[in-house]
Amino acid sequence: MATIALVDDDENILTSVSMFLENEGYDVRTFTDGAEALPHLTETPPDLAIFDIKMPRMDGLELLRRVRQSSNLPVIFLTSKDGEFDEALGLDLGADDYIAKPFSHQLLARRIKAVLRRAQADPAGSADGETGEHKVIERGQLLLDPNRHTCTWAGKPVRLTVTEFLILHALANRPGFVKSRDSLMDAAYDDQVYVDDRTIDSHIKRIRKKFRDVDDTFDSIETLYGVGYRYKEA
Repeated sequence: MATIALVDDDENILTSVSMFLENEGYDVRTFTDGAEALPHLTETPPDLAIFDIKMPRMDGLELLRRVRQSSNLPVIFLTSKDGEFDEALGLDLGADDYIAKPFSHQLLARRIKAVLRRAQADPAGSADGETGEHKVIERGQLLLDPNRHTCTWAGKPVRLTVTEFLILHALANRPGFVKSRDSLMDAAYDDQVYVDDRTIDSHIKRIRKKFRDVDDTFDSIETLYGVGYRYKEA
């Protein structure tokens, strides 16, 4: 049974969504704002968290900033229908997905299953964990270990979310080959989940920033305007 933390100041959403998710078989913890949720998320992390963005005391964006200082906890944002800026900023901060309000419970359930599947699936695909696409990837200073979900650049750790890791893995697995945004969507998202081009662009921007925090000369992910992205051959 996966544990989900639901953080929202709307009591109606807390009640209706938690009841629905419990009926779906999840263990649900509810919190009314980020300040209340933060110690619970860091001390006893759930399998996935759902944050509303606009909350009193500590909003969802600040909550994610603080969580990301120490954790790759999968996070889905709930955003206002007209909150395009919030969506982009949320992805830049490292959210794995977002849903605009109002939303159907069934859509939320599909997004949760997709994110949990990416986070919990055994990436090894074999007993020894070293075959097929899921072997350790070394590209120059980059080392990606899908079995341990670890990433380093020049020996320094780079903390990636599940979605960011899958996008980078898809690029680095075939250096020099162009990956369209659609193919990166397929690599990082469930086939029942639609995301637009801006979502992939935001994830790429966040990945680059994380590497440049470690090495300000990082330029291994190239943009081919109108086509997609590719990882430079070492």
